[in-house]
Amino acid sequence: MNAFSSGAAVTGRFAPSPTGPLHLGNAWSFLLAWLAARAEGGRVILRHEDIDPDRSRQEWMDAIERDLRWLGLDWDEGPNHGPHGPYHQSLCRHLYEKALDKLRARGFVYPCYCTRKELRLMAGAPHGAADGLGDEGAAYPGTCRHLTPEERAHKEAEGRKPALRLLCPDDEVTCFDDLVLGPQRIPLQRCGGDFALRRSDGVWAYQLAVVVDDMRMGVTQVVRGEDILLSTPRQLLLYRLLGGDPPSFAHIPLLHDARGERLAKRHKSLSLAALRESGCSPLAVVGYLARLAGLQEKDEPISPARLADRLRREGSFPWNALPRGPILVPDGAERRWKP
Repeated sequence: MNAFSSGAAVTGRFAPSPTGPLHLGNAWSFLLAWLAARAEGGRVILRHEDIDPDRSRQEWMDAIERDLRWLGLDWDEGPNHGPHGPYHQSLCRHLYEKALDKLRARGFVYPCYCTRKELRLMAGAPHGAADGLGDEGAAYPGTCRHLTPEERAHKEAEGRKPALRLLCPDDEVTCFDDLVLGPQRIPLQRCGGDFALRRSDGVWAYQLAVVVDDMRMGVTQVVRGEDILLSTPRQLLLYRLLGGDPPSFAHIPLLHDARGERLAKRHKSLSLAALRESGCSPLAVVGYLARLAGLQEKDEPISPARLADRLRREGSFPWNALPRGPILVPDGAERRWKP
């Protein structure tokens, strides 16, 4: 199962979650997504994935846009203009409900009354891994898959509010060609089995929301970290069930600190805001990331626009230039980005 019709114009996207500041690892992903689209003369969409009301903040949306502009990255649609709005997931609940109704009518949706604590105990998962919003979530053993109407009524009488899960084919094996990792053959059960479409508190799950949004916005190319690889079979299944054409996928290696930990919001000195405020040059940051990606030999300052022009002349984005495995960013790397 692989989509992306050849010859079609590329439409890529930025899809940040406004739950904190962007960091160097985000800049890495967004720069490569932007370059991959621009190298083909394509378009870029900015969509705020503010689906979780408890964690999303307008201040972080504003900061994200400021950081992207500082790096020299622009976009053609969103977050407040364009033909495919809304570009905020918090405004798209009716669209997710419509997709859920379509899946429910085909018999692919069932209520799950397991609590997060029960799911963690069943899966041996760490705290927070079973909320249905993460990249993969905890493996679900199908506890509520075959409950009778009487059993469901009894659980609701106890005051349990159900999450909604997708009934996944037991023997499904997803095959697709990743632009970076090459041919993939992944059993859906390896991705956690039946996955959440909506949490018990009514919050929509990442897997459904991202597919609905990418479908309606005409996204044809998704560039994201290789840590989300096991989300792809789930999303390709949703594309098929909802009748959409899936994009091509490029799962890129992640940036890690000198101790081997993946860069995250906790790396405050490598947040884009901290880099900007400390006097770092965005051209130097982009040049450093371009060298990591194999797009230039040295850490020479360069703008994204100049990189894109070079790639357009060469005809395409060189996915085979990307290194494999985690990429280490040494301590104090930011000192070299100051004039």
